[in-house]
Amino acid sequence: MIKKLASYVAEFKKDAILTPIFVALEAIMETIIPLLMAWIIDNGVGKGDMKYVCVVGAVMLAVSFISLTCGALSGKYAASASTGFARNLRRAMYYNIQNYSFSNIDKYSTAGLITRLTTDITNVQNAFQMVIRMFVRAPFMLIFAMGMSFYINAKLALVFLGAIIFLGIVLYFIMTRVHPYFMQVFRKYDDLNASVQENLTAIRTVKAYVREEHEIGKFYKASENLYKLFIRAEKLIIINAPAMQFAVYTCILLLSWLGAKMIVSHSMTTGELMSLFTYTTNILMSLMIISMVFVMVIMSKSSAERIIEVLEEKSDLANPKNSIYEVKDGSITFKNVNFSYNKSLDNCVLEDVNIKINSGETIGIIGGTGSAKSTLVQLIPRLYDTTSGSVEVGEIDVKKYDIETLRDEVSMVLQKNVLFSGTIKENLRWGNKNATDEELITACRQAQADEFIEKFPDKYDTYIEQGGSNVSGGQKQRLCIARALLKKPKILILDDSTSAVDTKTDALIRKAFKETIPDTTKIIIAQRISSVEDADRIIVLNDGKIDGFGSHDELLKCNSIYREVYESQMKGADDNESK
Repeated sequence: MIKKLASYVAEFKKDAILTPIFVALEAIMETIIPLLMAWIIDNGVGKGDMKYVCVVGAVMLAVSFISLTCGALSGKYAASASTGFARNLRRAMYYNIQNYSFSNIDKYSTAGLITRLTTDITNVQNAFQMVIRMFVRAPFMLIFAMGMSFYINAKLALVFLGAIIFLGIVLYFIMTRVHPYFMQVFRKYDDLNASVQENLTAIRTVKAYVREEHEIGKFYKASENLYKLFIRAEKLIIINAPAMQFAVYTCILLLSWLGAKMIVSHSMTTGELMSLFTYTTNILMSLMIISMVFVMVIMSKSSAERIIEVLEEKSDLANPKNSIYEVKDGSITFKNVNFSYNKSLDNCVLEDVNIKINSGETIGIIGGTGSAKSTLVQLIPRLYDTTSGSVEVGEIDVKKYDIETLRDEVSMVLQKNVLFSGTIKENLRWGNKNATDEELITACRQAQADEFIEKFPDKYDTYIEQGGSNVSGGQKQRLCIARALLKKPKILILDDSTSAVDTKTDALIRKAFKETIPDTTKIIIAQRISSVEDADRIIVLNDGKIDGFGSHDELLKCNSIYREVYESQMKGADDNESK
């Protein structure tokens, strides 16, 4: 894991190497200062030699300036290395997520991925900065201070060894018990973020149903769970502070008592004792810093594992060797297709699907909720791969195509219409980033969107809020259809994408398709019979199986499901007219 993370330091290796070098120099300079102070007291002040005091004092000032400079440089390089490391990690994670297939994305919640990209990376960044700076400084300071202490008085320096052993045992106890809590904490962070995201995304629905109290309760529960876990973890971590205080004061008391005896017996000078007190502070502060770094590393270890999980997740869809970069036409063939989301043939969503669609045909798909209509069409652009069997486009298995090439030729308007914050033009150019204004207008006319766009004060420069919240459902659907048309695909799939428009507009859209893109294969998933009855052929899906495939008239004669849906809808229409 460490090796994997270290590779993302990349171009900031120089900064990461210079940081500990300057930290080490800073630590060396700081350990020299107490020794110089002892010389001033014993050899200068004690003997009344002011020249000696001035000379050693000047050296002491120079050493202090060098220490200050090294400290500033180490801080600068540490900040550069840690922020660069975090930037590279975020880029790598975000890039890898873009390559995920639908099945990969299904493993993670949106809130969970956001937490990993933000909170988890910040934890790892902070830990990295502490490791290359503080975790280098503290051991150097500890070693040099211990060395100087033994140089001054080896017997008294043994006091520090006892303190180090005691604190080492305490740190080991904390580390082994607190890590599981932090693993749970970050999972609860995901739940908290999910609660906030869901509430903000659906705030209009929450207010419409007066469910604010319910949502507040959900948020309170998620934050309360997080609070309780943090309390459990902190109860263990705070043991570090009293243990450190106990070690510090015990060392000071022992040094005071034993040092006073040695001064009386003339086996130690006052300056040496004073310098030992300074080294006591240095040693114990170093131990405190080491313990703090260990706590940070424990926290970041959980975050690092979650980051690595995202980085090592590989898309189960990959380009084949010798990929094909041209789609001949829009013909589609399903051959003995079975599909399961968990890759098991024991629980298939689609079973034994065999269909042949000619290029340029208009195909309707109808079926009840959960009949796998959306799943069927998602196999065409390889958003998912079949569990068994094959899907062919242009008489070639979709698995043999370059994925980008295939998806450029299969334009899909998903069931959930998504618009991004930006102008209408910017949203439309998702379909073709180089589209001219004239092409945008033409696509919008085909999708029956031009009429309402022209009524906006800023027309095609109208700003769309995040998620398209400032346009109606029907307007959003028509903009998404226009965006798909701009790709000029060989296959156009509308996944229940006209459900929010009236029947007249729906008919005009289908008429425009027939007249303007006759060579494009059009697949229309719909709940309304009127949306598919003039299609060349219609697929009737029932519980993941093909129950019927034929024209409107043929299905009325021989398919009971289609006939039942048709009669129920026609009866409803007749009842409305009679009213």
